[in-house]
Amino acid sequence: MNTRLQHDLISALRDPYHSIPPTWLYDQRGSELFEAITRLPSYYPTRTEFGIFDAHRGAIAAALPAGCLLVELGSGSSRKTVPLLQSLSAPAGYVPLDISADYLADAVEEVRARVPEVPVHPRVADFTRDFDLPPGLPPHTRRVGFFPGSTIGNLREGDAVVLLRRCRRLLGDDAAFLVGVDLEKSPEILMPAYDDPEGVTAAFNRNLLTRINRELGTGFDPEAFDHEARYFSNPPRIEMHLVCRKTTTVEVAGEAFTLAAGESLHTETSHKYSLAYFQTLAAAAGWSLDRHWSDPDGYFAVLLLCGDGGG
Repeated sequence: MNTRLQHDLISALRDPYHSIPPTWLYDQRGSELFEAITRLPSYYPTRTEFGIFDAHRGAIAAALPAGCLLVELGSGSSRKTVPLLQSLSAPAGYVPLDISADYLADAVEEVRARVPEVPVHPRVADFTRDFDLPPGLPPHTRRVGFFPGSTIGNLREGDAVVLLRRCRRLLGDDAAFLVGVDLEKSPEILMPAYDDPEGVTAAFNRNLLTRINRELGTGFDPEAFDHEARYFSNPPRIEMHLVCRKTTTVEVAGEAFTLAAGESLHTETSHKYSLAYFQTLAAAAGWSLDRHWSDPDGYFAVLLLCGDGGG
């Protein structure tokens, strides 16, 4: 039994807002569904970020030190990672971190096949909690964090600062940190990205209930919940919810919880930032903005942050 998931689920059900950490969305099936989401026409962040890397890969690689150790948070499918590793000057190694062991293993196999000269040191870890890098890392000039995909927007503002501070400590004073950030834009663009007509995001969201049933033995009926994306302007964000169609009672660790029709389980938030505001969050964690790259429409940005010794 997954005791951490049980703890977080009980906390969410006791909380009037019913909010559960979004990391639980990413089991093997959830990771596969999210990968499918990134390929949908309505989901602009991934293709926009790919476009930025395609257009500026040389400049991005040139801004990073030769012989660096690349540490990626939430490695996912490694579609962005392999081209970056291939562009870097003599990278010393690659450390992918992911909460899904199975998905991480697949990503590691892909990187080792396509960039065999780069040592890979994977670590199963939930980067929203304290973690350490794996032992036995190869000698390297500097550590470079890599956090693409605007995943940092899934964290509450205070938690984002905590994560940035944690990475500052793990990567070192002279480290660099390459972060993808989704920028503020109209709800007309945002909403279809989180409620696609193909229903993939709905399946991704409901898969959380399937996972909870499998790992905790609960009796959620995923089809009794509607996927719903909600836009908020202050602060700018999208929230994903699973909304009960009918009164539902489940038992967790001997305690019964009832959700009334219309109540929801809040599963994920995706904050949208201005460059200036994200820079203040980074500064609060000891990072400074060195430079950034964006797409022509200003939808997305890739930021290079540096520690005190970097730049």
